[in-house]
Amino acid sequence: MISKRLYSLQFKTKQNFEENLATLKNLISKCREDSIILAPEVSLTHFSYQRMDEAAEFAKEATEELLALSREKTIIVTMIEKNKIDYFNNLKVFHRGELLHKQSKSRLFPLGDEHNHFKAGSEEEIVPFEIDGIKCGAINCFELRFTEIWSRLKGCELLFVPAQWGKERKDHFETLTKALAIANQAFVIASDGANDSMAKGSAIISPFGIVTKDDEKEIIFLDADLTEIKKVRRYINVGL
Repeated sequence: MISKRLYSLQFKTKQNFEENLATLKNLISKCREDSIILAPEVSLTHFSYQRMDEAAEFAKEATEELLALSREKTIIVTMIEKNKIDYFNNLKVFHRGELLHKQSKSRLFPLGDEHNHFKAGSEEEIVPFEIDGIKCGAINCFELRFTEIWSRLKGCELLFVPAQWGKERKDHFETLTKALAIANQAFVIASDGANDSMAKGSAIISPFGIVTKDDEKEIIFLDADLTEIKKVRRYINVGL
């Protein structure tokens, strides 16, 4: 058995950015060393359309603190960042004290007016990357609805889905994340926000579609048996 401790965080985002960072750091401190931790989408600031400059500036502080925390843990977050005059929703992977991977959200949610505030990133940034020899990929919230993005990450063994997914479409989030795990025969870590308008539904899903979740908890974890990936791909061969 080759095991890896996986964590999905599920917590409320408040108006105070510093308080949100303190909450995230506290939750990370409760996670085991040599683990992989996913936080909800823009959990440090929420979308904060009226405070975009402030949120982008705060991302610099948060990045430095998360880099330090990632020396013994892998941390995946998304944050608002600015490049020249444009704002991006950037997913960042911190690993062994370094920025291992970064991609900008390429599909912006029209019902949330994201397209009016963010510049879409390029889908070319959505590529596999490795964490301790595990082939990984990330899909940021609304991107989950586009199966062509799933195809870009074909063969990944671990997939991250940070989100701020509305409670009206809770079933969609839970169904799509489970389908992503089964279709890609991979472990999926899904992390949704816990504000009153959010679906929650954060989970860790096995390649066989077994779901570990609890809408009442801020920390959901699983000691994932990575040999399950080879097992399902060998016995249910779909070309992965």
